[in-house]
Amino acid sequence: MTLRNALLAATIIALPVAASAQPIDGLYISGGVGTSFESNIKLNSHTKGAASGKLADPKAGFSGFGSVGYGYGNGLRAELEVLGLDNQMKARNFGTGTSGGGELVQYGAMANGLYDIDLGLPVTPYVGVGVGYVFQQLNSGYLAIPGAGTGNFKNGGLGSFAVQGIVGAAYNFTPALAATVDVRGLDTIGGHYIGARLGSSAASYKIGNGINTSLNVGLRYAFGAAPAPAPMAPAPVVAPAPAPARSYLVFFDWDKADLTARAQQIIAEAAKNANAVKATKIDVAGHADKSGTPAYNQTLSLKRANNVAAELVRLGVPKAEIAITAYGDTRPLVPTAPGVREPQNRRVEIVLH
Repeated sequence: MTLRNALLAATIIALPVAASAQPIDGLYISGGVGTSFESNIKLNSHTKGAASGKLADPKAGFSGFGSVGYGYGNGLRAELEVLGLDNQMKARNFGTGTSGGGELVQYGAMANGLYDIDLGLPVTPYVGVGVGYVFQQLNSGYLAIPGAGTGNFKNGGLGSFAVQGIVGAAYNFTPALAATVDVRGLDTIGGHYIGARLGSSAASYKIGNGINTSLNVGLRYAFGAAPAPAPMAPAPVVAPAPAPARSYLVFFDWDKADLTARAQQIIAEAAKNANAVKATKIDVAGHADKSGTPAYNQTLSLKRANNVAAELVRLGVPKAEIAITAYGDTRPLVPTAPGVREPQNRRVEIVLH
């Protein structure tokens, strides 16, 4: 199997296994430059008595291409390409002591079909095939054969049909702009005749078909690419509802244990939230200021605590969950001297557990 056939077979086999594509939808342009390697090209003599041989590529040459294409939004692309190749060739196998060569310039146009293989990554591989027409021109070509003389090739400038296989990958900087790298195998089919004069004799040679392999890097710009999506705004953070309070203060008038309207509101809130926090125990602690005797204040603080507990029970709180304590004037909220009437010390504390 020739390299040309292998390239075509590999490309055809690769197309069905491509699962999906990073689609280009609409018109695009691309171009690239790189290095090329030309296979040995036969120079077949069509003149009796003239030796045949080949042109060999001693080192890497130049390659370049530009194309205009259209993507169909499903991974498939079609494009028209112009290409140019330049390789320095040396004459070989014409006989002992033979020298010669020249600059092989090839240029032409190709129609390519390509397929992008979507891997869900920034890098998108692609494969393709192309057909077209390529001209071959041997500049500064000469041939020196011992005993036959030295002569220059006269290039007829004719061309031949060509096929190519393409394997590459693209890296998207943006949805529109991508860097590309690919390997291209170009096979010219057939050949054309060039003339040469060796000494006093004229000779005719046919340039045979050759395969050029090139490695290229380039850029591609898609005009119909959708702009990159704007970053999504962060979801608003909803502050959690505040947890019900677990402690409440109920205040009393001086020397009183009666519940004021405000005291009843606070006790109602405590009873409601006892269920919300699933309280299993409720402490009710009574206090008094230092305006009376310690014994009197102890009794007054207990009376206040009992009144608050009774209101909780009336509002639905189980009596068994309530623990009543009286501290008299031993735990003032605001420290004072004996005999001082301090409103904040006349209180009952409700704590939910």
